[in-house]
Amino acid sequence: MSNLAGSEPAQHEVWLVRHGATEWSQSGRHTSTTDLPLLPGGEAAAHGIPARIAGKSFAKVLTSPLQRARRTAELAGFPDAVVDDRLVEWAYGDYEGLTSTQIRRGDPGWNLWTHSVPNGESVAEVATRMDQVVGDLRRLDGPALVFGHGHCLRALAVRWLGLEVALGKYLVLGTATLSVLGWDKSYPVIERWNC
Repeated sequence: MSNLAGSEPAQHEVWLVRHGATEWSQSGRHTSTTDLPLLPGGEAAAHGIPARIAGKSFAKVLTSPLQRARRTAELAGFPDAVVDDRLVEWAYGDYEGLTSTQIRRGDPGWNLWTHSVPNGESVAEVATRMDQVVGDLRRLDGPALVFGHGHCLRALAVRWLGLEVALGKYLVLGTATLSVLGWDKSYPVIERWNC
């Protein structure tokens, strides 16, 4: 039996914004719960976001609770973004503040997407968290804007597609970049990435 017109739920876009640059994002240090401020260059990049989304309106604007994401939202013109604790960055546990090179000295071959993090968050835990966010985003009555972090937004994107979190390792995401999750007919897609 074919679907009647209008019987499928609305399929709205989700715009993703990674926070502006911090001292640790510039040096490649893993930053989850360490609540670092934006660098002046990160603030300047955040000020440029409104021009890049001019004319777009959002049914909901969400942000991670960490100051680097909240400040990016504020400088981008969304000071009232709703704080969603599920958007906090992947918990790096004992590897907080270390670069991947430093971690691999003691844990050769380590990769966040496929290996465990001592005293940190597992891939399964991140998947569960992002699945909850995806479910809520798909129930909205219009487009959403989400301010967050590199690894979590990559995980969110692959869960949007229904793929395993580990595939997020193939999606590079720079600071203060815009990405758009959307639809091609009834299939979830990535419309734009790392722009």
